[in-house]
Amino acid sequence: MPLPDPDGVPLFAERPEWADVLPLEQYEDVNPIAPIFYTEEYKAATNYFRAIVKAGEKSPRVMELTESVIRQNPAHYSAWQYRYETLTFLLASTTSDSTPKGALPPLLAAELTLMDELAVQFLKTYQVWHHRRLLVSLTKQPSRELALIKRSLEVDSKNYHTWSYRQWLLSSFYGADENGREQDDDDEGETIEAREVWEAELDFVDTMLAQDVRNNSAWHHRFFVVFHSGGTEHEAEKERIFKRELVYAKQSISLAPSNPSAWNYLRGILTHTRTPFATLETFVKPYTVAQKSAGDAEKRDIVDLDNPPPSAEAELPCVQALEFLADIFETQGASEPGKENTEKAVELWKSLANQYDTIRKKYWEYRIREAHHGKEPRT
Repeated sequence: MPLPDPDGVPLFAERPEWADVLPLEQYEDVNPIAPIFYTEEYKAATNYFRAIVKAGEKSPRVMELTESVIRQNPAHYSAWQYRYETLTFLLASTTSDSTPKGALPPLLAAELTLMDELAVQFLKTYQVWHHRRLLVSLTKQPSRELALIKRSLEVDSKNYHTWSYRQWLLSSFYGADENGREQDDDDEGETIEAREVWEAELDFVDTMLAQDVRNNSAWHHRFFVVFHSGGTEHEAEKERIFKRELVYAKQSISLAPSNPSAWNYLRGILTHTRTPFATLETFVKPYTVAQKSAGDAEKRDIVDLDNPPPSAEAELPCVQALEFLADIFETQGASEPGKENTEKAVELWKSLANQYDTIRKKYWEYRIREAHHGKEPRT
């Protein structure tokens, strides 16, 4: 557990400004069988924290105390909550006459600066990001947050909390209503800004995927941006977007066929637009057979955006393609007499279970049993 400050900083019990507080022990009047081991610094800070919570104190020194607790244990949600309550109390009780118009109160500005540090230092702690949401809800200034998120993703490009916070920010301040239309706003400038933010967001995702095409968090964010950003009500524009995303997913798959994130994205856009998986059978089939170097080399010289072939380095057959093709056959078999396509799906599942994806053998055997018992297909 990291210490909040360099060696030599006195414990709270040794500080004269805390002499009026009687610390409250965690195990007061209790003799636990297996007490948790804490450092002396952490025990001192939390003992005083329990005391001020019991007393209901909300003062500047409480901000210092909760920071000490949080730096030592960033997941201490009670410290975060009480810190926020103290912050809002101090903001409400501080006169703002001296604060320039459009500027943040010094206390709030200082809190954001501290969060800039802690958000990067404790990336995987959701309490940090939740606290930041509360602060931005107070400031109503989301623009600086996008730059902070970018810096955080440079440290960990797949961190769930960072991406989740970005989506909350976009939805809360640049969002659309439930019907996909831009929200009415008296300030036309804000509406234009929102449109520009969403347009730039797609470029941002492209950059992230160019750096790592297997970044599942970035693929998820792309789906969010494309299909939950308000978009358009015009059918022609919806069709254009669908075709663009279809080409994007196919091209990504052709470069890295065994990337499950791209295949999941492909499934997502088909499901979202209610497009049958069978429409992609021609594209998928080349990924389900082994490479034939001579013939495939000639095909790769021909550019086909609709059905780009696997790259020369691809390891085929591809597990995700076999599963996709099996899903197509299963769906077709459910509506045809004789169930010939169902048996084709079963053969593909057998190849996955026994040769290409043995780690999920039990799952593929389960799919085979489902098909033989006449269960509804999954697509």
